[in-house]
Amino acid sequence: MAHRLSADDLLATSGTTVTVEIPSALMRRGGAPRDGDAVAGDVVLRPLQVRDVDRAVRAAREQRVLTSVLLVQQALVSPALTVEQVASLPAGIAQFLTEQVNGISGLTLDGDDLERAVRAPLAKACFILAREFGWTPNECAELTVGQVLLYLEMLAREERPVATA
Repeated sequence: MAHRLSADDLLATSGTTVTVEIPSALMRRGGAPRDGDAVAGDVVLRPLQVRDVDRAVRAAREQRVLTSVLLVQQALVSPALTVEQVASLPAGIAQFLTEQVNGISGLTLDGDDLERAVRAPLAKACFILAREFGWTPNECAELTVGQVLLYLEMLAREERPVATA
């Protein structure tokens, strides 16, 4: 039987680090990692904390790619890189590091989690509103449940909201 975790138990995990091996294929031109590929070297990453994610999302409101760059930069312990250096990495290495950071930070979804998220009624409603009205995900996220229901009802009646200036 599992025991109840304390605040110290939960906070202790924030100081952990993980050594991640970089496949050599990512270090050479035109290569993609393959199973059994040689290792070029390793880096040390730490799991992201809530404040890291919040800071990156706030800083990168208009540029989705910048979010990944900031998150990788925050998670890299060794070698420590500046935001500009992470932004200058080859795309394959940056993508690989982003996946690793998300994985060790618990930010990945397995197939079942993703399926549940996609099937969630509110997620479906926001997708429909975004598609029908051309709204961004951020605009949909700012809607209350009541507003979502109102706009869905308007769609059902084939009415459109009046644009305000």
